[in-house]
Amino acid sequence: MRQPFLPALSAPARWLIVATAVAATAACGGGDNREVAATPLNCDKLAGLAIPASAIGLPTAGGTVLTATQVDATGSGAALTPAHCLVVGRIAPVDTTAPDIRFNVALPAAWNNKAMMLGGGGFNGSIPNVRANVSNGPVDQPTPIGRGYATFASDSGHQANEYGSQDGTWGLNEEAVRNFGGDALKKTRDAALHIIKARYAASPQKSYFAGGSTGGREALAAIQRWPADWDGAIAWYPAWNDAAALLGGHRSNIALAQPGAYPNAPKRALVYRAAMEACDALDGVQDGLISDQRQCNARFDPATATVGGAPLRCAGGSDTGDACLSDAQIRALNVMNTDTVFNFKLASGETRYPGYNVWGADLGITSNPSPVQPVVTFLALGTTAPTMPMPRSAPYISVLVDQWIKYSVTRDPSFNSLLLDPENPGPYATRISELSRQLDTSTDISAFAARGGKLLLAHGLADVLVSSRATEDYYRRLQSQMGTERVKSFVRYYEVPGLGHAVSTAFNATWDSLTTLERWAEQGTSPSNQVTTDVTGVPGRTRPLCDYPQLPRYKGTGDVNVASSFVCAE
Repeated sequence: MRQPFLPALSAPARWLIVATAVAATAACGGGDNREVAATPLNCDKLAGLAIPASAIGLPTAGGTVLTATQVDATGSGAALTPAHCLVVGRIAPVDTTAPDIRFNVALPAAWNNKAMMLGGGGFNGSIPNVRANVSNGPVDQPTPIGRGYATFASDSGHQANEYGSQDGTWGLNEEAVRNFGGDALKKTRDAALHIIKARYAASPQKSYFAGGSTGGREALAAIQRWPADWDGAIAWYPAWNDAAALLGGHRSNIALAQPGAYPNAPKRALVYRAAMEACDALDGVQDGLISDQRQCNARFDPATATVGGAPLRCAGGSDTGDACLSDAQIRALNVMNTDTVFNFKLASGETRYPGYNVWGADLGITSNPSPVQPVVTFLALGTTAPTMPMPRSAPYISVLVDQWIKYSVTRDPSFNSLLLDPENPGPYATRISELSRQLDTSTDISAFAARGGKLLLAHGLADVLVSSRATEDYYRRLQSQMGTERVKSFVRYYEVPGLGHAVSTAFNATWDSLTTLERWAEQGTSPSNQVTTDVTGVPGRTRPLCDYPQLPRYKGTGDVNVASSFVCAE
């Protein structure tokens, strides 16, 4: 049983006491805790360390260090994990029926005076590996802890069941909903800084956030809501408008659930091949990658496309086997490719969610022997059509949204999620609107920019879980709000051809984003001539990372697997 950090009082009374204390300390700089211990604490002295509620800038019942373990160095070179103190902690909720926030902090023996928070994925529910690399990080450069960072991460305020990152049961508790929506970021950051200051008797000189997908949303939420806490962020394929993304994904779920609409793996391979035949050479060379995705989206039509000289569409539109696509399957893919428009008001202000770049994406070609194919399939269309009850082998987004609708929206675990229309949700519109206030992140990061913060954005063009078109929207909004030149002074956005959600069988992109961010935030060296390296499709192949909206075009000569053979152009 959880041991309370406050006397046994009703939840409202506890909330009032904590909120009052936080408000009082906030007036005096609470949640920042710039004061530090006079002398550093050894690792073994951190166990049992109390984290007072006044040290955390949002209401909690305080926290504690559960364990602190000294860990020897392992590996070498870029794979070195240095000697460090691994801290396991918890932050207690105000609502005693809510779950804890569980978090880890890794404190290297040789500290570089910097801190990094790592984001999660899906609905979280487990603590990211604080000794791992940043999302899509390079394999030949040290990890954050290998560079000397104090690193930390949390489960965002709930512990997942057997559904893992797709578990949505936390939605039954409002404090857990707020924590997942972003509150846990501030609470974890402040608790981690309390521990860092105790260990080193010093505050970090620089603090960064790095994450992908939900972790990308968390990075953008952190710099938007608490800009004074962060000097820089790396956000890969960010689900920044998360409620909108869930609704957009659900429209695809409903389309794929229609009779005969779900394409099996051979049909996915067929549409992939057809798109490649039509679009691969648009960038000047046939290299197995579609770089000019915008032109491909404009010209490719599965109803009229050919593959190997034969029509992609089945004769008459009925399903005649794996050598073609039926009209039902074409309709489902076209739904994925088009916008979801909300015919009701979201409190976040979002009015739509853009379609996905289906043409040229690996939707789950299970026959591919690539070692990352199972992950690609899991995150794309899975192996089973959406239905009720929702199979675990259905598309990742199908399981995710089914859980969200049942636990966060309707609060009815027996509800048939496929009956909820994401564009016209009827009686559930008000609840969805309320949830959007937490889940959708504002694009106003002017305060972060004003204090000199730097942001790196990146997204794969073949992502069918979080649409790269949504990240384009985010970046264009920044430009509209602040002007192109102002945005260029603190943000870069890159799109990677061939990369799906986090991984890819075609171009499994890596990029030394952390070094780029360090040089920009600490030395004033703005990013230029950035390069991404494939580690799976054609291992060692490189491509330029082009400032959006530019894309890599082949120069006409040179090794097609070398970035210098391409130029960035619109």
